[in-house]
Amino acid sequence: MAEWDLRSYRRRGLEKLERELLASLPQEAYEGSRVLEIGGGIGALQAELLRRGARSGEVIELVAAYRRYAAELARDLEVEDRTAFRVHDLLAEPGSVEHADVVIMNKVICCSPEGIELVSVASTLARKALVLSFPRSTWPLRIAVRLQHLLFRLLGRKYRFYVHPFEAVAAAATAGGLLRSDSGHGAVWEHATFVRPD
Repeated sequence: MAEWDLRSYRRRGLEKLERELLASLPQEAYEGSRVLEIGGGIGALQAELLRRGARSGEVIELVAAYRRYAAELARDLEVEDRTAFRVHDLLAEPGSVEHADVVIMNKVICCSPEGIELVSVASTLARKALVLSFPRSTWPLRIAVRLQHLLFRLLGRKYRFYVHPFEAVAAAATAGGLLRSDSGHGAVWEHATFVRPD
């Protein structure tokens, strides 16, 4: 998957949803700032912000296999001296992650039953903005989630996909003192940006 992500980025750049995420950020939020991408995979979003004027970036991941491909992408974009990759469980040790001006979680909270708790932690780490994308809580997706859980249980696989209501995600973000500044959705995914008032 990590190799496919890098190949896809090299061929086509950011996906539409990812472009929308970055477009929702005011330039003053990331220019000269530290960016943290949680569950960032190859770290494409923080790397793009580094190209656009961010000072430094860090990718936090649970899967070590992404490290090599994140390093390749950073070299491709000539930002390797300003980015770091760390394998870390944020929920287990939230205090060991440095605060960032911008925190990004793209398609992350759907991979954990503790997705809402992850948003809460991320909101406390964001000094200026928190940007999220996650699946919409529609009835077809909720049915698909139940079927996926059943199938993967029968197959003996551990991975589960989760759908969290937008209201719960927003409540977790705003509880940390952020205010929603932007949101949007497509057929499957939605995104929201929360900023800290001056």
